[in-house]
Amino acid sequence: MQEMQVKPNSDRFPLRPRDAASLILIDREDKDFRVLMGRRNMGHVFMPGKFVFPGGRADPADGGIAAAAELVSQDEQKLLAGMGARATRRRARALALCAIRETYEEAGLFLGKSTASGQKPSSAHPDWEAFAARSLTPDLSVLRYVARAITPPGNVRRFDTRFFIAFRDAIAAQLPEGTGPSGELEELRWLSFTDACSLDVPSITLTILKEIEAQLQDGPALPPGLPVVQYAMRYGRYVREII
Repeated sequence: MQEMQVKPNSDRFPLRPRDAASLILIDREDKDFRVLMGRRNMGHVFMPGKFVFPGGRADPADGGIAAAAELVSQDEQKLLAGMGARATRRRARALALCAIRETYEEAGLFLGKSTASGQKPSSAHPDWEAFAARSLTPDLSVLRYVARAITPPGNVRRFDTRFFIAFRDAIAAQLPEGTGPSGELEELRWLSFTDACSLDVPSITLTILKEIEAQLQDGPALPPGLPVVQYAMRYGRYVREII
């Protein structure tokens, strides 16, 4: 998953943030909520050893993948509202589908529903082929859009990351290896929010953890149309907004 981390950028002009998505999976079986976190492989140049949510850069082709059910309209509208002149339904779908795809790629978990056996995905991406091989179609209706964070200017990599949340019972299948095929995340753990906040996490991850914990305390059912918290740098300081 891509995080907000300031690094010097020698480029003359600031980079445009690239679309990315992350999925916050919540286990609600116990008295206290638990969240899925994984440690980034130490071989990574970007944030090695940091604990993060599954996530990554969006692929425009994701927007054309068939879904068992679409995003709820309130979440789709909030995604579109944040896109300005570049808003399209396909782009909004690509972000939600990216969160599901990256959760499989990094954690080996499938969020979807059973579909016709042998149905081929519209993309040759191996992650979507893995869904089709198990007769699964991704399910966007289980996602709630809850947060957005834009890497500030001056970073050698910039991402416009949308954070989605879903419950653990939305998982339809998982790889027996206990991790994803990419090997990007290790030591995947279901943790209390207190334990998750005590890990070596990027600052924006810690901020989002605290935001989500507060939302779950206010409304544990995660109904559609949740407030979306947005973080971005303006005039040299971070700004927090709610939409």
